[in-house]
Amino acid sequence: MMIHMTYRSGEYKVKGYLSLPYGYKINPNELKTHVQRFYGTTGLPMTVIANNIVEERQDINEQQWPVLIYCRGGIGRVGQVKTEWLERFSRSGFIVFAPVYRGTQGGEGRDEFGGGDMEDVPAACRLLASLPFVDTTRISAMGFSRGSVNATYAAADTGYLSHLVLWGGVSDLAQTYEERVDLRRMLKRVIGNPSKAPEAYQERSPLLMAERIACPVLIIHGSEDAQVDSSHGMRMYDRLKELGKDVQLHWYEGYGHHMPYETHMTAIQRMFEWIREH
Repeated sequence: MMIHMTYRSGEYKVKGYLSLPYGYKINPNELKTHVQRFYGTTGLPMTVIANNIVEERQDINEQQWPVLIYCRGGIGRVGQVKTEWLERFSRSGFIVFAPVYRGTQGGEGRDEFGGGDMEDVPAACRLLASLPFVDTTRISAMGFSRGSVNATYAAADTGYLSHLVLWGGVSDLAQTYEERVDLRRMLKRVIGNPSKAPEAYQERSPLLMAERIACPVLIIHGSEDAQVDSSHGMRMYDRLKELGKDVQLHWYEGYGHHMPYETHMTAIQRMFEWIREH
């Protein structure tokens, strides 16, 4: 069961996807009541957008569930939340929540590629932690590509996350500016030129947040990643090791930013095994 919903991040109403573990359901009115009670307000619409082929028969309230927050890559319409990924994640026995970031899909505000939109992840954590069927001690975040910025911020500057996964993740945004000529126009428009606004790039770089991360970290990267060079993953891994952090690397030799289905499913399985073991 998957629900497209509205939640609050600071002064804005933003959008996100909630995907329940396979075979489980919730009455949408019950969920709406929880959300309205948490915020003390109405006017936060939600829509059920998918159900399993086999009717869900089990109530999500039967137990408290671990959560994975999936932080998408890209910006705006580029790299939007992959609902097929949510379905794959949900088969691992986790509630999955995916912020789409402010300014996207009718959400208020503006996506700043890791500026004010970084608050959209802690805001989602606060809402999820208020739900009676969520285990607040097991809220993990996975940042894919640019989503590593948002996920790492939540791990470094809030106490909500029990695990952090960086999958094909940017670790140094100034390096991305140099490597991705195709993104420079967007980066200049949204953030500025790194030579003129170095602080803005530093604030968005997980490498410079590494010291503040307290939870275990898993880095997943393909050696042939053309969108986010594999050196991003290795630099982040080396920095966390240097700091004495609990970090592990899943290296996929010969694979790029997006993996074939079977390899992707194996990577997902290994990711959830790592989360459970920690």
